[in-house]
Amino acid sequence: MRMTLYTDYSLRTLIYLAAMDQNRLCNIQEIADAYNISKNHLMKVIHNLGKLGYIETIRGRNGGFKLAKKPDKINIGELVRQTEDGFYLVDCMDPNHPNPCILTNYCGLTRVFREALNAYFQVLDQFTLADIVRTPHLYKRILQQE
Repeated sequence: MRMTLYTDYSLRTLIYLAAMDQNRLCNIQEIADAYNISKNHLMKVIHNLGKLGYIETIRGRNGGFKLAKKPDKINIGELVRQTEDGFYLVDCMDPNHPNPCILTNYCGLTRVFREALNAYFQVLDQFTLADIVRTPHLYKRILQQE
């Protein structure tokens, strides 16, 4: 299973914010520069993270954004579920697939992949952003290298 860039950028943004001083407002350009990623794509990610309640955005000349929750309250499994589209590992898992497999009702493959997906989320659900960014000062030093 491979996550989309959207989820990757969402995770990277939250990692960046967790590494910074919690009251400091960050901006899109500094995160794009830190990771060498697209500012335009990141703008969509930031907007969505705000809508989902992960970040707080402040508008205006001195605006920016910061985490809206403490890192130990941001669950990785929940975030991935909210930023990824459908989790159909194979076509037969998608009930709306236009060309369903003729074996879908009898094949055990669907069950195997469903169990694998459940195990994937059981692992992700065990971790928070705080578990990932255990040493914020180290992350901050690496991310702010010029």
